[in-house]
Parts: sequence; C-alpha cells; structure tokens
Amino acid sequence: MSEALTTGTALYGSTESEDDQHAAFTNGDVPVAVYGLGKMGLPLASVYADVTGNVTGADVDPDVVAGINAGENHIAGEPGLDELVSELVSRDAFRAVSDPAEAAKDARVHVAIVPTLIDEDGAPDLSIMESVMRDIGSNLKEGDMVIAESTLPPRSCVDRLLPILEEESGLELGEFGLAFCPERTASGRALEDIRGAYPKIVGGADEESTRVAELIYGHINSNDVLSVSDTTTAEAVKVFEGVYRDVNIGLANELAKHTEAFDIDVTEAIEAANTQPFCEIHTPGAGVGGHCIPYYPQFIMKEFDTETPVMQAARSTNDEMPTYTAEHVLDGLHAEGVDPSEATTLVLGLTYRPGVDEIRATPSLPIVERLVEAGVDVDAVDPVNTHTDAFEAAGANLVDLDDIADAYDSVVLVTPQEAFEDLDLTSLAPQGGRLVVVDGRQSLTELRGHDAVHYRGVGINV
Repeated sequence: MSEALTTGTALYGSTESEDDQHAAFTNGDVPVAVYGLGKMGLPLASVYADVTGNVTGADVDPDVVAGINAGENHIAGEPGLDELVSELVSRDAFRAVSDPAEAAKDARVHVAIVPTLIDEDGAPDLSIMESVMRDIGSNLKEGDMVIAESTLPPRSCVDRLLPILEEESGLELGEFGLAFCPERTASGRALEDIRGAYPKIVGGADEESTRVAELIYGHINSNDVLSVSDTTTAEAVKVFEGVYRDVNIGLANELAKHTEAFDIDVTEAIEAANTQPFCEIHTPGAGVGGHCIPYYPQFIMKEFDTETPVMQAARSTNDEMPTYTAEHVLDGLHAEGVDPSEATTLVLGLTYRPGVDEIRATPSLPIVERLVEAGVDVDAVDPVNTHTDAFEAAGANLVDLDDIADAYDSVVLVTPQEAFEDLDLTSLAPQGGRLVVVDGRQSLTELRGHDAVHYRGVGINV
C-alpha cells in the first residue's frame, strides 16, 4: 500500500461533502483495520478490502497471518473466499499483521470482530474484545471510527468499550465515533451474508457515529441498512435473534417430549401448524450446538438482575436433549432385547451442524458420553470434523466411513452430513435382529416401518 493511503482520511466529523466521503471510503483514502481473522472476521475483512482496497487485518495467530499474506484462506467451507483472499493480497488491497496495535496505528476505521466467550460459570467473557479496544484506544486519533461487530451483551459499548477507548486515547466521544453493527452471518455462506443477504443493523453512540456507520455499510452491504436508536439497541437486536431461536427450539423440544403422551407424531403437527402465518415453531432435535445460540441467552441471564424464567427454561430443555436422545438409543436396545453393556452403536455426525468443522457445544459429545457411561461400545464418524480429542477422551472409537463395522446394534444420527446420504443403514443391521435407528434430525424417516429397523425419532411416534 502506498504511503499516501496510510496517512488516511477521517469520516467521523468530516466537513467534506457526502459524495467526497463516499469516494474516499471506496478509493482507499480511508485505511481500515479489521481485528480478528477467524471464521467471520476473515470474510468480513475480505469484503471490506474488496470495497476499499486498503485493509489491514490483525490476528494473534502467526500462522493465520503468514498464510493470509501468502494469499491463502484458512477458513474451510466458505464458497468464494479462497479466490477472494488470493486476489486481494495479490493486488495489495489486504495484508495481515499479528500485532493489533500495528494495525490500529494508521487506521481511520477500526472494526472488531473477535470472539466473545463464556466463562466456566456461563457468564460472558469480553476479555478479548476489551484487549482489542485497549490496542485501538492507545492509537486512536481524532476523527477515527470504531465499530464492534462481535455479539455483545446489551450496554457493553457504553459501559465497557467506550470507557476503555476514552481512557486509553485521552479523547472523548465526539472526537471519535463508536458504533455497534452486529454480524448476521452463518458459516458456509459468509460472503453472501455480509454482502447483503439481510439488512445490516447499525447503532451509534451518537448521531455522527450512526451516520458514518450508515455510510460505510451502505457500501459493504447491498441490502438495506437499518439504523436503530443507539449501540445498546443494536446489541439487543443481535442477542434477541439468538434468544428467539433458542426459546423457539426449546418449545419444539418440549412438545417433542409429549410424543408418547399424545400418541402422535409431533413433527407432523408442527408442520401443519406452521401453515398458519402466525405460527413458526422450529424443528425439535438432538440438541443445540455452536458458538451462538447456546450462549446468547447467557448475555442477558448472567449480566442483568431481571428474572429470565422463559430463557432459563428453554436453555434447560435444550441442554437436556442430548441425554434425551441417548436414552432413546438405550430404550431401543432394551426393546430389542440387547443389553447396552454388550451393544455397539454408530454415532453419525460430530460437528454441531452439517458442513461446518466446529464442535463447540455440539450435542454429539454428551450423547457419546451417556452411551459410554451405559457400557455401549461407540463408534463415531464424521468426514467434516477434524476435532477428535474430545470424542476420544469420552470413549468413542473414531472411524472413517470406509471403515465402519459390518453390523451394529444401533445407530444415532446427530448431524446429517452430506456424505451420509449414500450410506445404507439397513445393511448394518445385526444378524437375526433389527437395527435401532435413532433419528436426531428427522432425516431418516424413510426407514420407518422397514423390517430391519427399529426406528425412533425426536418428536416422531414410532
């Protein structure tokens, strides 16, 4: 990048015309730093670089930094990202550094998209975000714009991030801008989502921050830019999206547990109910995993004193589903006259969702643990998963699709990977007996009634 570009043009508080500010952002006169180059950060940084031609990405992993500077994408399963990263690096529009302070030094727009974790007590851990804010703050210049995209508990920007920025920089809000503009991105479709699959939510700590965020994301996102009143409202929007899904899934799972009492297929009733436009019950299943939905309710439950009985009930219900699914396996074995301590089970799918190499909060792990606890010999297979240690420690035998045994007493589908579609489960039935198939995702319903199969589904009546 040329020296002229790194001197930088400020958007916040600018007296230039709107047209000139738009031109400055898209022609590279506004240096951008993106902090965090992980699953969501690298796609976001790449889109920023594609629009502006002047992005420095910061990540503490030196291997990630070296790979990006060589034009390599380290995020698997993101269509178009390999080619985009290579092209951006080759035209000097994007580079990576391992020191966030180095990235902050010349940037005029700072975008933080680092992990917000949960501690051992389930409370939000913003230590990584706060560390990034200290690096930004110590290099903050008048006219700089700071944007947080990581999901945060409501009031984080005003109560935690803004004080750090002001203390480290010696500046006050009004001399620089701060906005919360949450990522609304799913793994496997990141570029599509960032570029405009949904409206972009922006909320500034003051009116000028909101204006600048609108200007920026009007170029990043081809969909609508939806401005809300302030940073806290924008933070709440993102958390509410996850809480809604968690509570809705919890309702579906609770209804699924009434299958035997109702003597119906609950999933059939849900599908029919959802034909009414005011009803949108989600699908019951073996559990809720990933780094989003299981954690976002904690951003409210653990941060504020107001009671949250609905969220707590949904979390409890969803946390119980892996055990509920494993008990289906054990009950099916008993029904077939097989002692679990002498049984073999094949677990299909270890990642928390199809096609994504991520096992955080995956329901497969507690399912394996419960089956092993009951004495079952567990094989587990997932061609997408590369994270093996936790499952091996739990007692599972990790196998490849080509190496699964000729026969099992039971199979439980947890994550319906595409590679499983050609797997003939009926051929795995034990000689002289039926194969217990527990369908954790309603993906194997065609096996109901098959002579070689004892079928059980979550919310599906046998």
